[in-house]
Amino acid sequence: MSKNAIVSFKGIKDINAEIALTGSKSESNRALIISALSKGIVEVNNLSDAVDTVTLNNILNQVKAHNGDAYITVNVGHAGTAMRFLTAYLSIANGTFHLTGSGRMKERPIKLLVEALQKLGAGINYAGQDGYPPLDISNSFKQISRTVKIQGDISSQYLSALLMIAPSLPLGLSLEIEGELTSRPYLEMTLSMLEEAGIKHSWDNHTIHIDNQAFKSCNLTVEPDWSAASYWYSIVALVDQGNITLPHLKEKSLQGDSQIRDIMIPFGVRTSQTANGIALKSGTSVAITEVLNLKDCPDLAQTIIVCAAAKGLNLSFTGLETLKIKETNRVLALQQELAKIGVSLIEDNEVYTLNCDNLSFPKKVQFHTYDDHRMAMAFAPLSLFIDEVEMEDYQVVEKSYPDFWKDLEKAGFTVKEV
Repeated sequence: MSKNAIVSFKGIKDINAEIALTGSKSESNRALIISALSKGIVEVNNLSDAVDTVTLNNILNQVKAHNGDAYITVNVGHAGTAMRFLTAYLSIANGTFHLTGSGRMKERPIKLLVEALQKLGAGINYAGQDGYPPLDISNSFKQISRTVKIQGDISSQYLSALLMIAPSLPLGLSLEIEGELTSRPYLEMTLSMLEEAGIKHSWDNHTIHIDNQAFKSCNLTVEPDWSAASYWYSIVALVDQGNITLPHLKEKSLQGDSQIRDIMIPFGVRTSQTANGIALKSGTSVAITEVLNLKDCPDLAQTIIVCAAAKGLNLSFTGLETLKIKETNRVLALQQELAKIGVSLIEDNEVYTLNCDNLSFPKKVQFHTYDDHRMAMAFAPLSLFIDEVEMEDYQVVEKSYPDFWKDLEKAGFTVKEV
């Protein structure tokens, strides 16, 4: 049964804290699939403790243990990345699988990935509604094509799923990306991690080539999560004085969400590199006149939009279309929850504009989370302005950042379960 929590912040808005973030969920999930494909010669260090990563790790161990002996059901719950990566991985694994998930997961499209795998030779059938999980996956993979085309503007996870199994395919893979590529940094992350594990590729115009080849023995060390760091950027942007240190984050990161460093400069957050990570410090805000394009970092969208709303900034955004097929329809969720502080998010032909003219902070407000971890963490900083923020199903943050509430308490917030 889900539980709510009251989040509050008393006293002057002056925050000084050191926060040790969990390993990147995005890196961890890729590293686990690469390790499984390598038969364990690729080892992984500093895995995320996010529920999504724990779920994927447990499933991969389950698949390894059963070794193709029986038909097994694999349930990813709410873990969308696990669903997409496992659809590809299980299609070439030794065994027969029923791949399913939560009610919301069964509403999230997977048709483009399934069709691409079927064209390669995978034995995948829909066990429910066409185009959506659950899936029945047999061990009948026999590669019939080296080339596959897939749209680039739906989900980069489809592409990453295909690229990670590419070196294990007898004919390798030529992946032709059609149209605009969404979340390119996540694709570059996948290729960089494959390269670290000995897998070479070429990227010519819109086509990525990976030959059949062996993984090399190595250790993949997961960097802390820049997506998790984004919530601390929001907090520093909203307080009077903020000094937050985040150990072990790298200046040059594989994670596309490291763009938060530059995005938050006009919000008044300065980032400096330290001997052991980064430090965030409050500074002077500057006017933002351009439309912010979040196409390459959609997981930052809720954090940035809520922060902008709290600062009363009537900003415009593009690159939000993939938010509609996430854990919830994140655009609709933002619109509904921002209305509680008098803010509108208006959609006009893929441009989304905040109207903060009626911004007001009530004494108490309850925010819904929609089974979405990022909704909870994006709205939690509003407790700097609202005496009592009641966060519905507050433990939903376990999906990506299990210690979020504990870390908020380290920074002076109060979190009480109700």
